[in-house]
Amino acid sequence: MAQHFLLSAAARTLSLVTVARMSDDEAHSAFRQIRWCDTGGEPVCPRCNCGAVYTFKTRKLYKCKACTHQFSVTSGTIFASRKLAIRDYLLAIAIFVNGAKGHSALQLSRDINVQYKTAFVLTHKLREAMSAEMADMTVSGEVEIDGAYFGGHVRPANFKENRVDRRLAKNQNGKRRVVVIMRERAGRTLPFVFKSEGASLPTIGQRVQSTATIHADEALHWDELHTFYLTKRINHSECYSDGQSCTNMAESFFSRLRRAEIGTHHHIAGPYLNAYSSEMAWREDHRRGSNGEQYLMVASAALTHPVSRNWKGYWQRSIHHV
Repeated sequence: MAQHFLLSAAARTLSLVTVARMSDDEAHSAFRQIRWCDTGGEPVCPRCNCGAVYTFKTRKLYKCKACTHQFSVTSGTIFASRKLAIRDYLLAIAIFVNGAKGHSALQLSRDINVQYKTAFVLTHKLREAMSAEMADMTVSGEVEIDGAYFGGHVRPANFKENRVDRRLAKNQNGKRRVVVIMRERAGRTLPFVFKSEGASLPTIGQRVQSTATIHADEALHWDELHTFYLTKRINHSECYSDGQSCTNMAESFFSRLRRAEIGTHHHIAGPYLNAYSSEMAWREDHRRGSNGEQYLMVASAALTHPVSRNWKGYWQRSIHHV
């Protein structure tokens, strides 16, 4: 029996011990190499893109010779105005990517000894950077489309005679949302959050190329897809695959997201569902990469992503939702 990739040595190319033992200079050098990889780690002004800079002996700062702008290795990134040591951010990224089913903010706060609020915002900043690559992405070829509801759990009554059918709208709390997935076979995964599966049709038209072949289940709202795409349907009440069509890859994504909801985060509803589903899509797409490769990709995404307008100063606002 072949060994699963995650159990092989090829999947383990990064050690948390190595990151945790970095000195401040080594961590700073690693940040430079990741952020300015195109110039071999040599700093470039984030304001005017000039590569001619002054350095300071007493502080790890740079000053642009062209526009006199002072900046650091984290200026203009999601780590701008940081409070933690650079090594702690590298360690947090390494811990974050090692969680195959995600990593909770509470656990990360204990791992790097920070407040829960700090870990909560940090993980969401990483999710925002990871999902940025999906912003304008489209899918083509063989594309599987399906939806599943998450969040807004209604606890069943203790006695059987008092229980109700929680699938009915009158017995729901209104917080549940459907995650609709558009997944290429042997390709990328695009998740979106809607109030219903039918509401996703305009987005499908924008994100799925017209030459694609769509695989969907027997739900009536997918009938409209036949107008614009070559569409193959599978009746799940009869089978999961009939040799012509299936949505097994989409179900695989939902399985990962469901395990993350139940076993790791426990509550991913509300305005954050899209962030968690995007994270799981990223993990699903890069599941065959080693943890070292994932670490570099997330770190690079974070250091090339601009300051987050959603999460910078999040806990200082007078109105927020947790």
